[in-house]
Amino acid sequence: MALSLLRQTRCLCTLSRTVLAFQSRIGKRSYAERVDIRGGSLEPVVSAFCAVVGDDGVSLGATVREQHGKDESVHSCRLPDVVVWPRSVEEVSALAKICHHHRLPIIPFGTGTGLEGGVNAMKGGVCFSLRKMDRVLDLHQEDFDVSVEPGVTRKALNTYLRDTGLWFPVDPGADASLCGMAATSASGTNAVRYGTMRENVLNLEVVLADGTIIHTAGRGRRPRKTAAGYNLTNLFVGSEGTLGLLTKATLRLYGVPEAVVSAVCSFPSVQAAVDSTVHILQAGVPIARMEFLDDVMIDACNRYSALSYPVAPTLFLEFHGSDRSLEEQVSIAEEMTRENGGSDFSWARDAETRARLWKARHDALYAAVALRPGCKVYATDVCVPISNLPQIVVETKEDLIKNHLTGPIAGHVGDGNFHCLMVIDPDDPDELQRVHRFTERLARRALALDGTCTGEHGVGLGKRELLREEMGPLAMEVMQGLKATLDPKNLMNPGKVL
Repeated sequence: MALSLLRQTRCLCTLSRTVLAFQSRIGKRSYAERVDIRGGSLEPVVSAFCAVVGDDGVSLGATVREQHGKDESVHSCRLPDVVVWPRSVEEVSALAKICHHHRLPIIPFGTGTGLEGGVNAMKGGVCFSLRKMDRVLDLHQEDFDVSVEPGVTRKALNTYLRDTGLWFPVDPGADASLCGMAATSASGTNAVRYGTMRENVLNLEVVLADGTIIHTAGRGRRPRKTAAGYNLTNLFVGSEGTLGLLTKATLRLYGVPEAVVSAVCSFPSVQAAVDSTVHILQAGVPIARMEFLDDVMIDACNRYSALSYPVAPTLFLEFHGSDRSLEEQVSIAEEMTRENGGSDFSWARDAETRARLWKARHDALYAAVALRPGCKVYATDVCVPISNLPQIVVETKEDLIKNHLTGPIAGHVGDGNFHCLMVIDPDDPDELQRVHRFTERLARRALALDGTCTGEHGVGLGKRELLREEMGPLAMEVMQGLKATLDPKNLMNPGKVL
């Protein structure tokens, strides 16, 4: 007891000096200063945080707050008032209870690799940085599942699994945290075969706004399927931190394929490339990756990576399986592509050659930036039924040309999901406005073709109005009702999604 009191006293003395310095540096009052928190001072709240996580678990530093007030999107940075680093679900719960009592917004933070402004502190508040919770908790090799804390990234998990013969295949590109990927319902290049996070999360441990800890499928449950009650797991997958803090995820694993073959093929038109995609899928080929790059993107990749691919719509394919099955898969795919005018079909089995074939796709973002040095890239993200993909891609390319915008196209064609990598000058307000109007037209074009305004990046800040158009008023009322039930004070990541 004496040690605990001494620790809190030291923490309070340290924070008194820190808070005074922090308040003197801030010209614009923070959320915590604007509201009346037991007399209007930030100090008691922060000292309460310190009592839970210690001196080194709380920061008011401007640089730290700035690091936690932005992701990789084009949205402007909005700083939290405080950043905390809990080390356990119990600490997350205790911190959430303090925030709930003082009506402080809570913003979860994983790796900051999001693309829709999901970590921006629109109303100030407290950023919960979960990177110190980085343990792989329970691995069941025979059941093909594992439980991880929110600080574990997908690359860290696959490194951990390296000697088990298992892997986690959902790959959004960035080395994102797995609970962050669940929060945004991430997917990526392997989704055509292995699915998105929605199909690969078995259970979640969630801390609600008032500090209550729940398990969406029941504590310790990890069946491959269930018909028990409402699907609470998928309620939180894709919720983007607006309903609760994800503090543990139980995930499906897969066997590492015996062999992998990659292939590349060029086409005379977008229609021909998409027709090949449909035919390959209809033939039942269990293709693992099926990526599309348009002619502008291929040209940019050739320039950036010193490649020599034909400047034409191009498919990048990858097949997983046994040696015998791969021979059949590649043969069928090659035949399908040739029937649709495909040419320059090349494939490789060894890792080095496969990496060389895929280099254009992997370097697409950097190649797009290199088109206009000094500019930034904003990746749009729509998804339509595969049969509608040629129409939307052609119309999008016409829109880009008409409005003098640079936006090479890359996409997960097997899912009907594609991205325009918009290369923009952030200091040119006219161009920013034209890009904004273009992205809205693109999203509405996808909605008109029975698609969605976001295939994998999420709604975040910029697509809330589009979500209303997509879902309709009645569905939005249901979502708002769920939000109000779980978070009646609107503390969980306010300003996002709804």
